[in-house]
Amino acid sequence: MQFARGAWKFLVAIKDGLVLIAMLLFFAALYAALSARPNVAAISDGALFLNFNGAIVEEPAQQDITAFFTASEDVMREYRLRDVVRAIDAAAEDDRVKAVVLDLSTFLGGGQTSLNAVGDALDRVKKTDKPIYAFANFYSDDSYQLAAYADEIWMDPMGGIVFAGPGGNRLYYKNLIDELGITAHIYRVGTYKSAVEPYMRADQSPESKEASAALYSVLWDSWLTEVKKARPQAIVKPYADDPASFIQTAGGDYAKIATEQKLVDKIGDRVAFGRFVARKVGEDTTPSPDSFKSIGYDDFVAANPASTNGDAIGVITVAGEIVSGKAGPGIAASGRIAEQIYKALEEKEIKALVVRVDSPGGSAFASEEIRLALADIKKADIPIVISMGDVAASGGYWIAAAGDHIMAEPDTITGSIGVFAVLPSFEKALGKWGVTADGVQTTPLSGEPDFVGGFSEDLSTVLQSGVEHSYEDFLSLVGKARGKTNAEVDTIGQGRVWDGGTARQLGLVDSFGGMTEALAEAAKRAGLEEGSYHAKYLEATPTFKWLPIGGLPFAKAEAAPVTGMVGWVARQQKATFADALHTARGLMAREDVQALCLECGGTSPRLNANTPDLFDLLRSYSLSSAPR
Repeated sequence: MQFARGAWKFLVAIKDGLVLIAMLLFFAALYAALSARPNVAAISDGALFLNFNGAIVEEPAQQDITAFFTASEDVMREYRLRDVVRAIDAAAEDDRVKAVVLDLSTFLGGGQTSLNAVGDALDRVKKTDKPIYAFANFYSDDSYQLAAYADEIWMDPMGGIVFAGPGGNRLYYKNLIDELGITAHIYRVGTYKSAVEPYMRADQSPESKEASAALYSVLWDSWLTEVKKARPQAIVKPYADDPASFIQTAGGDYAKIATEQKLVDKIGDRVAFGRFVARKVGEDTTPSPDSFKSIGYDDFVAANPASTNGDAIGVITVAGEIVSGKAGPGIAASGRIAEQIYKALEEKEIKALVVRVDSPGGSAFASEEIRLALADIKKADIPIVISMGDVAASGGYWIAAAGDHIMAEPDTITGSIGVFAVLPSFEKALGKWGVTADGVQTTPLSGEPDFVGGFSEDLSTVLQSGVEHSYEDFLSLVGKARGKTNAEVDTIGQGRVWDGGTARQLGLVDSFGGMTEALAEAAKRAGLEEGSYHAKYLEATPTFKWLPIGGLPFAKAEAAPVTGMVGWVARQQKATFADALHTARGLMAREDVQALCLECGGTSPRLNANTPDLFDLLRSYSLSSAPR
């Protein structure tokens, strides 16, 4: 009895401890939620301070509550593109805003089309004669594209500047897979469908290189044109084409290069920059001499909500990889998005629908689920306009085919009409240890798929035929939507990706334009007059997972800025390796036919606090074969 009494007290103590921890988490989350709430009343005269601590994306992902409390370097913020553009446009019209200040030291970038939209908004501010000032410890392609719009660009004396351009190497796992004794069974259709190449080759195929080179060339030329338009005096291309010679000639003095090539206007640290801005817009009331009067981004966004005047045009966002289920936001889960589409159908005030697609694709089944929901919208005589963001490829284009009109930007990445499936087996690995498989079959598919004994020819034939049928379905739905035969679509399909300009020439896109133009097109098709409509976004507000009070609207973790060339290289190396592991893990763990674009994955940042390590990569092979 004494032992039982002691055990009971121990269990009660554990229970009380768990309750206490839960209460502490609850009140901490409650305090954080109240602290994070924007304060519209705090806005006064000063500079709109855009201190981008993360990436600009189409739809911010839902954050894990553990990431908020740990506040690690990997947890950074995702800024919704339309909020950023709306805030900058509001700054152009608000007399309280005396200037716009960009701090890009911890900016992780965005897709090229997204950054073009932000740049256009900054240009509209400049046309009102309001100054724009930019500062960063270190500039690279994305941060400089925005800084180029500034009247004065500052750089830290110990910082640097480099232009890398799109492209680079990706990892190929064929030799590793062979060494581990793993067989990757690959079923695909599309000469250019390169998403499976890392598992079947040790290098990039000539076809994939051809497609990538053509795409990246267009994107690079467009970037150079955009920067040159924003900052004509900058000497960008010679430095980008031969950085080693420039740096060697300057004796490793990056600041000297930046000023000589007219890439920046002033060399100074953050304190000097703050004092400079303070002289322009006024000093803050705090004692620090480098503080300037500033208007916080969150406060300003809250003070300038989107218009709700006129008739409603529904907007559905398909952002991130397309998967089945109800996950997200930040990932395009077909169940959640289909529900939003049917909600638009039920709401009688929705006069038209714009589908904003920013996705490299994913599950063919999930893509079809979303497309079928859009087909029901069309049956109700509600016009559908597709607005492509940075990427609308593969499964993203599968969905786009449901639209009455498709709009893209010249730098949009689209196409990639092709499908594949990857499944592993382990007969070679187990054979090294003397493990074999044998048994009795009642049909050719008994016991299949056999991840221990290897796949039979019958199973491989069945799977390849199914993938080929999915490709024919893809060709048919695109052909029907675009007025082409399957053969005509096949010639521009085969998994090849296209830039928006070429896609328009090929008939995959109807016209150029962003969300503003897409809404105007939808209004015209619905018979609405100009200025008599507003966008009604049918989507969930991003929250923290498992948060009992409904979640926080923002993740506030701070990250260390890139402080120089070595730091930039280290961060690029870390990001590339993490992205490669994430791609490897994902491809081998997916469970259905995929319409996914591998080339598109590195074109737009997506912050991920749960980056897989090497153990995750190897474990993914066994997870993909585990019974569900």
